[in-house]
Amino acid sequence: MPVLPLIDLMILVAWTSLIWAFVQKALWLAFASTFTVLGLTPYDFVLGAGICLLFALALAARVWVKAHEPKLIHMLHRAGHQGAPVETLPDFPDPRPAANRMPGAASARR
Repeated sequence: MPVLPLIDLMILVAWTSLIWAFVQKALWLAFASTFTVLGLTPYDFVLGAGICLLFALALAARVWVKAHEPKLIHMLHRAGHQGAPVETLPDFPDPRPAANRMPGAASARR
């Protein structure tokens, strides 16, 4: 499922909520009376907009990281920065087959 339309929807809902919060607050000040929409005050709309924007930002960050992860892993591998070897207790052998072990894992266990 594409995530970009969901991010756009979250941003649209956030801006709509912010605009409605400002309109509602202006009406409160203009008519000197308080009214709510479905029991929500301007503060609630601003809070909802903030949550929508944070959710959209989190989704965008996940998409960006997922799209750039293979390139970053390839760059780290070419630079020689491989992950630290998995440590096992000395009393127990490494459960992985020898072919799947990292090259420096045997020297790190000693």
